[in-house]
Amino acid sequence: MTARKDHLDALAVSLLLACCLFWGFQQVLVKATIPELPPIFQAALRFAGATVLLWLWCWWRRIPLFGRDGSLFTGILAGALFALEFACLYAGLQFSAASRLTVFLYTSPFWVAVLLPLFVPSEKIRPLQWLGLALAFAAVVFALRDGWGSASAVDQWRGDLLALAAGMFWGLTTVVIRGTQLTRVSPEKLLFYQVGISAIALPVLSCALGEQWVWNFSAFSTASLLAQTVVGAFASYLAWMWMLGRYPATKISAFVFLTPVFALLFGALWLHEPVTLNLILALVMVAAGIVLVNRKPAG
Repeated sequence: MTARKDHLDALAVSLLLACCLFWGFQQVLVKATIPELPPIFQAALRFAGATVLLWLWCWWRRIPLFGRDGSLFTGILAGALFALEFACLYAGLQFSAASRLTVFLYTSPFWVAVLLPLFVPSEKIRPLQWLGLALAFAAVVFALRDGWGSASAVDQWRGDLLALAAGMFWGLTTVVIRGTQLTRVSPEKLLFYQVGISAIALPVLSCALGEQWVWNFSAFSTASLLAQTVVGAFASYLAWMWMLGRYPATKISAFVFLTPVFALLFGALWLHEPVTLNLILALVMVAAGIVLVNRKPAG
């Protein structure tokens, strides 16, 4: 068994920066691809490819995926919530700027902070954490101001609500994983539940929404799908899970606050999305709220 470390070395920092950089870029990449490929169809192709890649990886590494370990029901539940998260995320990018959507997506830790103590008493929320929740909630309300009274207010609100729903489903997925026996399942099998269920559910949802399936891919859409699948849904998730098993989780988690910053940067540079003062302040307040929620007590 690989020994855990109590600090982040150069390898960990490099991997974390690379993951957060790509996750921020990925939101912008998906939005840029929507004019060529419908959003839920994109997600379906992404997770179908990731499922195949993960299965091949586990076959090569001789990691069992189908043994009976009592995780089937909760694994399917976690996978369904994961699929709903990405359905809302991809659909929301039709209506919202990638940078704005990412701010709302990162409200997911607040759902974890509120709900997880109901199943894991040791996760009880302290006063400082409640302050963090209040700060982050205020940040979301503050960011929503940019959509009030605009010409595209209906679409903006639709995107905002879908992003908040994505954050909720992300949080619920975490609660299911941390509050059940899924904590004893290998990271590869846990990821397989999530990408596998998504690969089954998202094509059905795409058909139900009447999306047009396009098979004549341009060079850009092909490159986009390959990046989303190989780097996003496969390599970065495996790297993240590998780090969680080797380095302190609290120190790793602090890096995810860079993702909305990168999304803001790429959205402005590539898609020329507006960078408003409200959005920047909301991003800072969300990050501060998450830090307070996840801060360990002294001593």
